[in-house]
Amino acid sequence: MINQLSWKVGGQQGEGIESTGEIFSIALNRLGYYLYGYRHFSSRIKGGHTNNKIRVSTSQIRSISDDLDILVAFDQETIDLNYKELHDKGIIIADAKFDPKQPEDTNAGLYAVPFTEIATDLGTSLMKNMVAVGATCAVLNLDIKVFEEVVQEIFGRKGQQVVDKNMEAIKAGFDFMKEKLSDDVELMELEKADGLKRLFMIGNDAIALGALAGGCRFMAAYPITPASEIMEYLIKKLPALGGSVIQTEDEIAAVTMAIGANYGGVRALTASAGPGLSLKMEAIGLSGITETPLVIVDTQRGGPSTGLPTKQEQSDLMAMIYGTHGEIPKIVLAPSTVQEAFYDTAEAFNLAEEYQCPVIVLSDLQLSLGKQTVEPLDFSKVEIRRGKLVTEELPELENKGYFKRYEVTEDGVSPRVIPGMKNGIHHVTGVEHDETGKPSESAINRNTQMDKRFRKIENIKFDTPIHKNAPHEEADLLIVGFNSTRGAIEEAMGRLEKDGVKVNHAQVRLIHPFPADELLPLVKSAKKIAVVENNATGQLANIMKMNVGHAEKIHKLLKYDGNPFLPHEVHTKCKELF
Repeated sequence: MINQLSWKVGGQQGEGIESTGEIFSIALNRLGYYLYGYRHFSSRIKGGHTNNKIRVSTSQIRSISDDLDILVAFDQETIDLNYKELHDKGIIIADAKFDPKQPEDTNAGLYAVPFTEIATDLGTSLMKNMVAVGATCAVLNLDIKVFEEVVQEIFGRKGQQVVDKNMEAIKAGFDFMKEKLSDDVELMELEKADGLKRLFMIGNDAIALGALAGGCRFMAAYPITPASEIMEYLIKKLPALGGSVIQTEDEIAAVTMAIGANYGGVRALTASAGPGLSLKMEAIGLSGITETPLVIVDTQRGGPSTGLPTKQEQSDLMAMIYGTHGEIPKIVLAPSTVQEAFYDTAEAFNLAEEYQCPVIVLSDLQLSLGKQTVEPLDFSKVEIRRGKLVTEELPELENKGYFKRYEVTEDGVSPRVIPGMKNGIHHVTGVEHDETGKPSESAINRNTQMDKRFRKIENIKFDTPIHKNAPHEEADLLIVGFNSTRGAIEEAMGRLEKDGVKVNHAQVRLIHPFPADELLPLVKSAKKIAVVENNATGQLANIMKMNVGHAEKIHKLLKYDGNPFLPHEVHTKCKELF
């Protein structure tokens, strides 16, 4: 019996690789197992190698596994590209159609199963993925009945005959593999899970659901990997709540529509990736100077330019803080789990209205598209706070003057009204302005308004600016990360502790304004600091040096080949520091 399994299915895009992983993982999720899935795919619609690696465990997991137990291959390329992840007792289950060849430098067992032939005999070769699922069940000694409900949900609309045929394909794959397995082969039978019901979702779905819970009723966006699922989710859900989604002609239109909706009093969202955010920058500056609330999601991917559209990277950090020309106040959040992605997105709308500035929810491809088990979400934790939005009738102004929309206040936040409110008329312009919004180039006014705007973010109230796991008052090592690196860091931390290294961990969730006061005690109490990030220049490490100092302690642990960190990589690189 094992308490953890790593399973991967691979082939050419368009062969049903994603649906194979989806069916397998949904069934195991419903048995109560914790799962973490990560897809490797090419930036084209059809063709090119793709794989889906799924980790199954009886306890919480937040990263891809280092090695592999079972590799399901629909072509030889899948074996050639992925077999080195298999441990000595691993198994390759391959479609006999392509006469699979076992690489010489592996001890993993190879089993040729006629996925395509069996499926064709049952009616269509499209069911070969179901045959593969059945073969996997045989290796795991897993009752195929656990798939009946899932198959019914996925194929039920096509009729009972289709459902029955797919279940036949699973059974046929199971029976064939059972016969192939010799008595001396040790089955990879999983320990029984707790059976509790949990969500199984990607980060983008959590972001979209968080937007709904946070009162978002309008989204304007242009499709882009890896952010498109946010728009696709809201297209299905927003109309039922009286909201709408507009697919715009470009990214500039998307962000300006979102600004307009927020100006009109509707909580609105736009989402994109690095190239799209570059196009949005001027409009983000407009949100800053007009003090119009705006929530933007940036799902980071490999850059620059088109770069690696379907690969992992965390290189937008500096751009999200400093990308706009001129200087404006903004808030940048960086959730590190799917749960945090939900809560942080909902809170982003509150922060945007309370501080009347752009709020960027920073994700990355691994967090946005990686599918993982999520504990039930607590919607009672979500509240709606609209800041200084004036809802009561305004008094008539003397001499029919203008409303002081940009009134200079002690906390920097001015009263805000929506268009059409009686006695609330004021100018709105992208040039510098006075308290009523009228353009002004006065040096005194310029200083006054700039100072006012930046006072707003001097004391940001955000519940958990840093996720801390700090068991040691004095540590040999402090590991710092942001977004999806958390899982690999947590596992590496456990291994380092077994090596006798005292380790603390800080995952930064509020990127800007940087939570220096919260991080500084951990920095001071550590002998060395390792900053783990998926970029080439160490952007988070550089931001730490700017804000907390202690540059001599800080070491950059970088990976920028398009792949996420694995736990053993973090462990090995940290050990090299000693």
